[in-house]
Amino acid sequence: MRFPVIAPAILFVLASAGAASATAHIHINLSTQTMHVQSSSGSYSWPVSTARAGYSTPRGSFAPTGMQPMHYSRKYHMSPMPHSIFFRGGYAIHGSYETGMLGRPASHGCVRLSPGHAAMLYQMVQNEGGRISISGARPHGHYYASARRSGGGVYAASRGRQSYGVGRTTAEPFSPFWSGGFD
Repeated sequence: MRFPVIAPAILFVLASAGAASATAHIHINLSTQTMHVQSSSGSYSWPVSTARAGYSTPRGSFAPTGMQPMHYSRKYHMSPMPHSIFFRGGYAIHGSYETGMLGRPASHGCVRLSPGHAAMLYQMVQNEGGRISISGARPHGHYYASARRSGGGVYAASRGRQSYGVGRTTAEPFSPFWSGGFD
């Protein structure tokens, strides 16, 4: 007689355990500027850009608090943030069209991905839910620019692989967001 009551309870527990393991696990390593994703659709490793000098990306464990297919940052010149996954206040994981900056710090604190990877991640989190963990420390050294004056003008001085703004040394097209700020 008790079997009909116990069987649904056991099925519920088993179904709950299966649903919990289907959650997409997203780990961002600030030291290596990489994201590792483990989901029911597979495992992925992608380059990201997190906070540059003077800004910070929060560390810890988070759950997504909101998602928007296209968000525009009111704080940073209505910059586009495609496939935004918000996880703490205004901080989000989102796509960035400045793909040349991926793999090194460049943002105001958000975690930037290529638009294609951001779309994939957005779909995974939408389907499975997600858990986000962020660890490590922002790489120190030569991944940022500093302004210097020369002959009355302000120029960006290179501190490594890339210069920014006026007098830049890369072949990338000039962006009005020379400070790297899409977020």
